[in-house]
Amino acid sequence: MHAETNTVDPAEVAKFEAMAAEWWDPHGKFKPLHMMNPVRLDYITRQIAAEFGRDLASERPFDGLRLLDIGCGGGLLSEPMARLGATVIGADAAARNIPVAQLHAEAQGLGIDYRHTTAEALAVAGEVFDVVLAMEIVEHVADPQEFVTTCRELLKPGGLMIASTINRNTKSFLAAIIGAEWVMRWLPKGTHDWAKFITPDELAGQMRKAGLDPVDRKGFVFNPVSWQWSISDRDLSVNHVAAGLRR
Repeated sequence: MHAETNTVDPAEVAKFEAMAAEWWDPHGKFKPLHMMNPVRLDYITRQIAAEFGRDLASERPFDGLRLLDIGCGGGLLSEPMARLGATVIGADAAARNIPVAQLHAEAQGLGIDYRHTTAEALAVAGEVFDVVLAMEIVEHVADPQEFVTTCRELLKPGGLMIASTINRNTKSFLAAIIGAEWVMRWLPKGTHDWAKFITPDELAGQMRKAGLDPVDRKGFVFNPVSWQWSISDRDLSVNHVAAGLRR
């Protein structure tokens, strides 16, 4: 079994703890995630519905599914998943994120189980899930392969992992670091480390090595003219997302 802190990077945790109070401010330090959230949710809900045979037109299509949002932050994904009927556990290694998420969920009348814990600790405890979301977290852990392997251990047979991250190339450096951190100042300088970015092929390889079957991947593309995000089948040059199944 894994040691509890195998993949946690304390320096990365400290970055997000320092910004914890701003999770639900759409104009604050998490503005990029608020802007991207509609396309993230579109991708996630479609993948879950396809793999589990759920009708997204129904009121609570994810009833009966147990879902882990690892690196949940303030709950930007946990809350809509709970509204769609899933039993949601939101986990984060940054302690200050949890009370922020709890208070916001309670104000919305949502019963979400938020925990200050790690993927490794959940695996050691024998927790299992139908769906594991690892969105914008793989590039922040100490050992991406070990993290993906732990996420696979947290899945029931037939379970689905969805992970998004940032590609590693010149365009991603210009967009995610120069653009988002230095020019637009959407994020504090140093939020991202370009050397830790992960290419789509690397993410697929990590999934396969962990025992997952990659079944889909897409790009999240920002249009600076329309100021909107969209999902692309072809453009994975900066933000990208992948889905893998535990057969």
